[in-house]
Amino acid sequence: MNSKIGKYGTLLTGICVFVFAISMILSLISKNSWTFLSYFSCMFLAIGYVMFACSIYSLNKNNDKKSLGIIGVAFSIIYCVLIFLVYYAQCTTVNLNSSLSNESLSIIDFSKLGSLFFNYDLLGYGIMALSTFFLSFIVDTENNKNKILQKLLLIHGIFFPSCFIVPMFPIFNANTGNVVGTILLEIWCVYFLPICILGYKYFKNNEER
Repeated sequence: MNSKIGKYGTLLTGICVFVFAISMILSLISKNSWTFLSYFSCMFLAIGYVMFACSIYSLNKNNDKKSLGIIGVAFSIIYCVLIFLVYYAQCTTVNLNSSLSNESLSIIDFSKLGSLFFNYDLLGYGIMALSTFFLSFIVDTENNKNKILQKLLLIHGIFFPSCFIVPMFPIFNANTGNVVGTILLEIWCVYFLPICILGYKYFKNNEER
């Protein structure tokens, strides 16, 4: 059962990452038609990742590394909460309330670079990076494919310092073009998709044992 949940979680995460990547590109052409899909997919991406994290932990057989797995799962839950706050607000309050002032949107509209919720989003993915960092230490590395998955999860932890520190400086603001934000998100998608693919194979191999 643990491996099946892991498979479903990584499959859901991978699909959502792909949908998010495509919809972000298309939203530059036709914003209203695709931005909602990108926001909506991110909430299910977070659900899939929590399933992934919990399944990685459940398959750990090394009690000496148990605490690392718990830390990784805990950070995955924090990430999920932050992401739901950001994107649920986008799909509801921001999307349905056309009377919101520019001042209000500058705080809660994720699409405005430098807004509070944009910074929360960066923080969320920074926390996700911390989660993958700790989870990487409990991946079973008995074959080369698993070693690649472990390294990708470990290196993904590098995203935490930048996601945490960047919002504290005037790098992103209302005058920054949306193209910049889209490019950064696309880079993340390209990096994370192989993690989803290798993660799916990781759980599938465990299921077949």
